[in-house]
Amino acid sequence: MTLPLRERRRAAATREILDAAREHIAEHGPAGLSLRAVARSLGMTVQALYHYFPSRDELVTALITEGYHDLADAVQASLDDAADPGRLPRFVVAAEGFRAWAIENLARFQLLYGTPLPHYRAPADGRTTDGARRFGAVFIRELFDGCTDDQLSRADFPKLTRELHARFEALPQESMGGLPPSAVAMFISAWGHLHGLVVLEAFGHTSFVGPAQAEIFRNAMRNLLADVHRRIPPPK
Repeated sequence: MTLPLRERRRAAATREILDAAREHIAEHGPAGLSLRAVARSLGMTVQALYHYFPSRDELVTALITEGYHDLADAVQASLDDAADPGRLPRFVVAAEGFRAWAIENLARFQLLYGTPLPHYRAPADGRTTDGARRFGAVFIRELFDGCTDDQLSRADFPKLTRELHARFEALPQESMGGLPPSAVAMFISAWGHLHGLVVLEAFGHTSFVGPAQAEIFRNAMRNLLADVHRRIPPPK
């Protein structure tokens, strides 16, 4: 079904604004995002831009939302496009997809995971986290592939306090709520390792390693996966 002309024009203008904003943060960084500068680059007034994005926060929210979904798409595409599916564990393939997107989209990655923008508040409707939950679900699936809830609940992991156990049990279904509390703790630990290595590289803290960063990351992800699976007992 073809959209009415007015809606098509609005969608095209919105796309142009988002593309211009992405170029602006690539040049000036997320903190330098200026609605006036974005409008000027498109030959429009800032008042005209407000018809599409009523505030800077609305534009930032749209950029973050799109960024997370693009990242989720990239992680899934890395799995779909794996040249030799048996050569690398799928968890490692997904992790390398995450890393590749971060390195190729540094400014957008900084917008998602860098220093929070001053005075910005994410909306309560969850728009900015839908994409993050999408690729989070991929990593959960690949990390615990083939494991039952019973196995995960008996994993060799330091005992959780009663308070933390209760908090993990109360998580909503869409936010790891389907995992036993011990598996939630294992996943958060694993995610911190994966994400931390990518952040260090993306923000230049491991540049002294040079091209070997890819090898270090792959080996770290292999070891991470092996460690997690050593902690999970066989089925009864």
